[in-house]
Amino acid sequence: MALIHLTNEAFDKATASGLAMVDFWADWCGPCKMLSPVIESLADQYEGKVLVGKVNVDEQPELAERFGVETIPTLLVFRNGQAGEPLIAPGSKAQIVEWAGL
Repeated sequence: MALIHLTNEAFDKATASGLAMVDFWADWCGPCKMLSPVIESLADQYEGKVLVGKVNVDEQPELAERFGVETIPTLLVFRNGQAGEPLIAPGSKAQIVEWAGL
């Protein structure tokens, strides 16, 4: 599987070039758990084309604060290191694909 778990130390390098989609989530978050299979499916589907990562906001609070993540799940797409507009609590895989421009 192409899904990676991102940490504060590895984040900038992982998202610096190309296209990256990052899911900000937490273990205790019900909607995050429901979204997880969709994120895993996207990681598999776009392997080699899009880096798909997850950031646990409880373990990496610096990243959540840095990107203004106040509600989870929140998705961000990075194009060559630059974050786009967030997608908060997406409703479907199709919505994510359209939002991310995949």
